[in-house]
Amino acid sequence: MPLVGAADAPTATFVVLYDYAAERQEVAGAIRRAELVAAGFLLLACAVGWLAAGRALAPLRVLTRAAQDVSSGRDLDRRIPDPRGQDEVATLSRTFNGMLDRLEQAFDVQRDFVADAGHELRTPITVVRGHLELMGDDPQDRAATIDLVTAELDRMSRMVDDLLTLARSGRPDFLRPGPVDVGVLLQQVASKAQVLGLRTWRVQAPSGLLVHADEQRLTQALMQLLASAVGHTEDGGVVDVGGVQAEDRLCLWVLDAGPGVPEQDRDRVFERFARVTPQRGDGSGLGLSIVAAIARAHEGRV
Repeated sequence: MPLVGAADAPTATFVVLYDYAAERQEVAGAIRRAELVAAGFLLLACAVGWLAAGRALAPLRVLTRAAQDVSSGRDLDRRIPDPRGQDEVATLSRTFNGMLDRLEQAFDVQRDFVADAGHELRTPITVVRGHLELMGDDPQDRAATIDLVTAELDRMSRMVDDLLTLARSGRPDFLRPGPVDVGVLLQQVASKAQVLGLRTWRVQAPSGLLVHADEQRLTQALMQLLASAVGHTEDGGVVDVGGVQAEDRLCLWVLDAGPGVPEQDRDRVFERFARVTPQRGDGSGLGLSIVAAIARAHEGRV
């Protein structure tokens, strides 16, 4: 710019300088403080999230260990403590415990079936094998041996069928419930029982009483009780079968004129292969166990 009033009109330069260093330092300090605060909040959020995730996933870790123990066959009694709340993890834990209950029951049924079958079938198999090995060429001897072997095989077949019924009693599809007219059921059962023996049959059937139950299983249980009654009653003896509604329950009974069961043995008679008195006929000792299983499946008792 020319300088006004100068003789030789010299030029000059007007320079304005502004120092940003102080402001940059102030801004940089603010940014560093903001970064530290943000880093602190981030670390705090990570710690809280880690603790919360650990508490939330703790049931899953327990579930994983329980599944590993069950899959390895070491601990079928393992259960997950019932978690509080209604979230997805709590629901999963309860579902897993229910699955373990059913799995343990299935293992128990399988173990009982194998043990019972191995124990009870050993004797008839030995009898069959022994008679076949000793069977000669005499026609009468062969015929007698064949009759004996056939009878033993029939008994084994009935025993296996009874064991399979007991094994199925813990399955959800063991019962096929529907509306059952108790009076009609008792009349039908008494009619079927006529072939069991020459007895005086009396039916006390209520009219119009309907229940939600499995008619075939109830028939099976009553027929077993009637067969037991016939086995402990003389020819011409009286056998009663009846039913009555007791509040919100159905009571079915079979009454005979036999010697009865001693009080100290009334629980044991429903165990598998238990016999209190000398057995009449060729029963397998499983009949009353099947009756008890049918009652339990109906949420009842015998």
